[in-house]
Amino acid sequence: MQENEKKKKKHKIKHKDPTNPHFKPTSDVKGIRFGGQFVVKSFTVRRSSPLELLRLLAISPSHQSHSNGLPFPSTTMYLPTNFTILAHHAWHTLTLGLGTKKSKVALFVFETETMKAAVDRIWPAMIPLGDVNKKLIRGLSGCEMARFKFRKGCLTFYIYAVRRLGASSFPSADDLRKVLESVVALKDFLDHTAMLALPSQKSITFQSAPSMA
Repeated sequence: MQENEKKKKKHKIKHKDPTNPHFKPTSDVKGIRFGGQFVVKSFTVRRSSPLELLRLLAISPSHQSHSNGLPFPSTTMYLPTNFTILAHHAWHTLTLGLGTKKSKVALFVFETETMKAAVDRIWPAMIPLGDVNKKLIRGLSGCEMARFKFRKGCLTFYIYAVRRLGASSFPSADDLRKVLESVVALKDFLDHTAMLALPSQKSITFQSAPSMA
């Protein structure tokens, strides 16, 4: 219990109010970190579907936008690909446990659906992790971002709020808040291969609401 309370306090201290995040130009904001695990930079991530976002964050599909029926319409998420999941485990085995099995999720909450749609058209559907900082984060000239980072077992979440440079507000603050709260509430992922092998595993998916007689 004490350990859980410490973790909660740590998150509260480290991550500020999502309604007033600290934005920096994309040239200054911190990107994805790799430490000494340089081989991980060649591992790929792919753009997820809206339902995959809900499954990963354990959010019920009843959460929908009143505008077009899609959940989190201003949000884009990149997940580990099949290759990355298998490569992580192979690397861990070949290095006798020295290579990391931890993978990364990059999630971008844009200020508007229009901005997300425009960026999605120029961003690739799949990209090596080593190119995320240069092509996705630094590549968005004329924008600024606020960065949040959460370690959840074998998955590390990098969450970025994105808006035009010099904007005075963040219209998608509600979506950002819900995403951050959902990630904080997640239990640690013990084995991210379950994301593909066992899509109905309780620890990474929401439970269907019981039907009423």
